Amino acid sequence: MYLLHSLLTGSIRRMKLASLYRSTVLLATVVSTIGCDQATKHIARTHLVGLPPQSYLGGVVRIALAENEGGFLSLGAALPPTLRTTVFLLGVGGGLLLAAIYLARPTGWRFSALLCAWWIWAGGLSNLVDRVLFDGRVTDFMILGLGPLHTGVFNVADLAITAGGIFLLLSAVGVADTNENRTGQSSPSGLGGLSRRG
Repeated sequence: MYLLHSLLTGSIRRMKLASLYRSTVLLATVVSTIGCDQATKHIARTHLVGLPPQSYLGGVVRIALAENEGGFLSLGAALPPTLRTTVFLLGVGGGLLLAAIYLARPTGWRFSALLCAWWIWAGGLSNLVDRVLFDGRVTDFMILGLGPLHTGVFNVADLAITAGGIFLLLSAVGVADTNENRTGQSSPSGLGGLSRRG
């Protein structure tokens, strides 16, 4: 009886430590993403005002201050002000609130996928902070280019959203492939066993 009690106590303790570790990593991811994004935006607003675009690495990286009233890559910037405020403040804010409530509950997701989802959420929240503080505008300052090809102007939060989305998609594809392989491996072995018995 004492041995059973010890095993159960140890198992519960390990589960609590694992949960604490996961929560700490997720919180650190959110805080560091928002902190890094806001710090780099502050530097851009402080030091890039009135300066021409700065090129680095042979033009692969360019730094130029831009105040974006739209969404990712300025999508929606041409919307009427009232509609733009509704979409990017109320709509995005409400979406982030619902996402936080959903992600904070036990979802059964793999930890890597949950980490990516919170990474995306942190990027969205940091851009929302900009809109609240700076009259609906988001500070962008980075451009990547190679020859005639180049991105739009973006920031660290956009990078977190994009990278988190890509890794989340890859994680989902990896889980699907794993499940498919397991199904494919179990079916032939079962049929083979029947045939051998026959």
